[in-house]
Amino acid sequence: MKVDVLLGLQWGDEGKGKVVDVLAPKYDVVARFQGGPNAGHTLEFDGHKHVLHQIPSGIFRERIRNIIGNGVVLDPIVFKKEIEGLSKFNIDFKKNLFISKKTQLILPTHKLLDAAYEQSKGKDKIGSTLKGIGPSYQDKVARNGIRVGDIVAPDFDGRYRNLVKKHQNILSHYDFEYDLEEAEAPFIEAINFLRDFNLVNSEYVINECIRSSQTVLAEGAQGSLLDIDFGSYPYVTSSNTMTAGACTGLGVAPRNIGEVFGIFKAYCTRVGGGPFPTELFDEVGKRIQDEGHEFGATTGRPRRCGWLDLPALKYAIMINGVTQLFMMKADVLSILDELKVCTHYKLSDGTLTEEMPFQLLDEEITPVYKTFKGWAKDVRDVKEYRNLPSELVAYIEYIEKETGVPITIVSLGPDRTETIVR
Repeated sequence: MKVDVLLGLQWGDEGKGKVVDVLAPKYDVVARFQGGPNAGHTLEFDGHKHVLHQIPSGIFRERIRNIIGNGVVLDPIVFKKEIEGLSKFNIDFKKNLFISKKTQLILPTHKLLDAAYEQSKGKDKIGSTLKGIGPSYQDKVARNGIRVGDIVAPDFDGRYRNLVKKHQNILSHYDFEYDLEEAEAPFIEAINFLRDFNLVNSEYVINECIRSSQTVLAEGAQGSLLDIDFGSYPYVTSSNTMTAGACTGLGVAPRNIGEVFGIFKAYCTRVGGGPFPTELFDEVGKRIQDEGHEFGATTGRPRRCGWLDLPALKYAIMINGVTQLFMMKADVLSILDELKVCTHYKLSDGTLTEEMPFQLLDEEITPVYKTFKGWAKDVRDVKEYRNLPSELVAYIEYIEKETGVPITIVSLGPDRTETIVR
């Protein structure tokens, strides 16, 4: 059995949590393969809204095993709060939640370093969520990090103190005030809490699932255009958010990857700094933001809004090997009489291109648009594709034609029932 991969194709916030929840009944295992508490996966069902930051989105399905993979960075404090917030659902975490021993830990000093680095950049801030993600991945690559499996080692306290001292030495070079003692108390409590969970060699678990023909869904965080290698560098996250990241973040061989589900919004959004060629600065952008409730699930920050960017979408499809597309938030555009899609970029020398430039920041780009008639009709109650407005169908089929990939799910609202599967 192959591992299917579900990931975002834009700058994050595409709606991955809802889609995992919709697809979950088909799978025996849902596994997170990268990212940390900077990701917020929102699920809505039975009139309730749930935002998951560290835990895989299959957790509400009793029979599904959920795995936090080695490519993730885990904040024990956030993890503890999230588990406690789910207590009312009577979830048996001992039965269906497993954490890789190789998952890197986010320490209180990682968050302090994150804040100090961002503060030092002044007006050139990259828009970090200040969750300690970058510094934790830095320690991983520098071979300094502390992993989940280390918390049961007899010398854990010594390892922790040694790394904290290194961090404090770095912080001494910044004009940055902090209170480590206050930050450490909940961390130590959360570490003790974490020890009671299923800490496993998850690569063996995943591969045994593959051998025994169990169905596995690998769940990505953030979006492809935030990938550390292929995103809009340096305004990116600190991990590989693409299909390849599922291999390294779970211990899955490339030959064992099956379907690649690419999620995108019917328009574009971005949180924080960084290039955004199709960004709207007018009333239309504000209307989309309000109608789509475009505020970060993790940070609460307003998301910048703009038209769908086909060159960027095609790029993400290419590097991920996407086999199916899922369009999210088509209902939001129901407020518009007309909408646009960026088909090409016009460069400063007049050249038209569909390719993503090496450095979006340095290249002067003018989007070239194709205009579509809007459907101007509430579609949230539509249950079958054939009943969608003809204008929305034309929009969907144009994107399919241009990308060469079928759109097999169209989301018409936040609830799991407001979904058309073609």
